[in-house]
Amino acid sequence: MDFKQIDYLLEIRRTMSLNRAAESLKVSQPTLSYQLRQIEAEVGFDIFQRAGRNLVITPAGEQFCSDLFSIRTEMRKSIEQCQNIGGRYREGIRVGLPVRSALRLLPEAIRMFSEEYPDVLVTPLFHDYGEFDRFLSGDTDLEFTERGYFSRSQGITEEHLYDSGIYLIVREDDFLASRESVAEEDLRGRTLMVGGGSPPQLQAVQNRVISNENVGYYNSHDHDTTMVNVAVGSGVCLSPGFLMGNDPEYRWIPFECPEYFDCAVAYREKEDRPSVRRFVEVLKGVYEDYSGPL
Repeated sequence: MDFKQIDYLLEIRRTMSLNRAAESLKVSQPTLSYQLRQIEAEVGFDIFQRAGRNLVITPAGEQFCSDLFSIRTEMRKSIEQCQNIGGRYREGIRVGLPVRSALRLLPEAIRMFSEEYPDVLVTPLFHDYGEFDRFLSGDTDLEFTERGYFSRSQGITEEHLYDSGIYLIVREDDFLASRESVAEEDLRGRTLMVGGGSPPQLQAVQNRVISNENVGYYNSHDHDTTMVNVAVGSGVCLSPGFLMGNDPEYRWIPFECPEYFDCAVAYREKEDRPSVRRFVEVLKGVYEDYSGPL
């Protein structure tokens, strides 16, 4: 399959009509029908079935189109990125980071770095918390992480940036929202959202609070779902400060506990580009006096 065929297939899926898809793509309907038969012959399964004048997508076709949409989206991003680099920049630095984390000072670090290296493009690439496949495979050059995460990975160096505390997240109208800080006993009788891939430090705090303070709990499979549950009043949650967003519906309150997160930036030891090493130094300088979310 080539990308023109992918576009054909995705447009058929969007319109669920060969005629409408052909009109949108500005090709003839017989041409589009022929391309669909060629694609199905190549992949070895039916993507669509006819039901009278209508098209019905098969389960295999639904999964295939979903995967192709993701591939096409990533390819489009890659093309646009390379166009940016080719038109103005001589090289690029790709920085992987969990959604929300490091955003408070990262723009300042990029701005300072760009004054020294105006022809180097720094691009943040966001991913789910704890998913470092792109960094390990070489798709990103730097990765925001917790120091020690890559301690067993050979050839990777971690540089400390700052320590991030743990925060209680409540609705802005919660009776704790006006507090400057909260302690474990303040959560007695509340429901605590847990799970969602919580790191070990956070799990330790969650378990201690639940055991010691008669706190109920509710399993939530990811951070975004947890935030929705907090917004609707189903409970409160504890979170690393580096995940803090700027949504006015929530109040993030420092939580009194000894646990914290040693936030770091990781890079491969074989990285020999001066621009990457310099950007690491800029990051360390920007975060030197940072003590958590502002």
